[in-house]
Amino acid sequence: MTPHEQVTTLVPCRPRFEGANIRTWIGFKHFLYLVEEAVLEWFRQREAGPQRLYHQYGLGLEIIDSSAQLPAVLETDDKVLAEVTPKERPGHFAVKLSVDRSAGPTLALKGQVRVALIRERQTPEPPPCPSVDLQRLVTADVRSAVAGDQAAELEAATRQDADADAFLWTWKARYFHCHYSSRVQHSAYVRAVEEVVDRFLADRGISVGRVLAERSWIPVVSRARIRMLDDAYLEETIHTTFVVEEVLKRTAFDARMDCYVRRGEQLVRTATARILHAYAVSDGPGAGRLVELDDAMLAALRSHT
Repeated sequence: MTPHEQVTTLVPCRPRFEGANIRTWIGFKHFLYLVEEAVLEWFRQREAGPQRLYHQYGLGLEIIDSSAQLPAVLETDDKVLAEVTPKERPGHFAVKLSVDRSAGPTLALKGQVRVALIRERQTPEPPPCPSVDLQRLVTADVRSAVAGDQAAELEAATRQDADADAFLWTWKARYFHCHYSSRVQHSAYVRAVEEVVDRFLADRGISVGRVLAERSWIPVVSRARIRMLDDAYLEETIHTTFVVEEVLKRTAFDARMDCYVRRGEQLVRTATARILHAYAVSDGPGAGRLVELDDAMLAALRSHT
């Protein structure tokens, strides 16, 4: 980036009402939606929004990696200020979300995002990218984008068998999971993380609804990362595994999601995610306080089908 583009871009925004599922708290998925919108605004302010890139240059702007720590809650009426700062590595951004509280500005998210520009249309003479800086982000596909700096991940990305003890959920990539008429987009995997956790908890007998009704507890997320490793396409079947890898001090569980498509005799891993969940009191004077998990909850989290 040129020197004047190194400055932080400020983007005022608000969380979507859809994300207020418990009380008026906003779920982690919508934190990441705000991050996505803020990064898109950074490109739009430089006349490189996704519409222009696609129609004029045949490029699909795609978030391929996002990670976030969530140190504070967001509420549905909060006015959020997003800060987007390009990092030294092309396509990498630092993002912060802050909100005003009675004590002053409060950090609600600290995260990292990586963007790639994927060549969507093959033409004999592709038009030149609008800038040298953006040209550095152009790649043939998701796999090519991550090949250079995630060799270890890619080495394990094509496997015959997923974890034997993992919870399995299979879904079909519909058009509303995709970008540019073809490729499963990053936010579809964000939604998949949310849904596979919900399905996993129900499978273990501790569904969100049951625990909410019986204990007034709700799962909360303090850390998440979602990475695309390869392309998945419209109407492919996505085999999704979820496994709890560690319980931390009886208050949180660290888990991993992996997504695969079958191609021939191989399972190709297209995305991976990690998420750190805890439980908080959902109502009353202790609302928002983290709780210690009892033996019954720990046994359910650690059980295998």
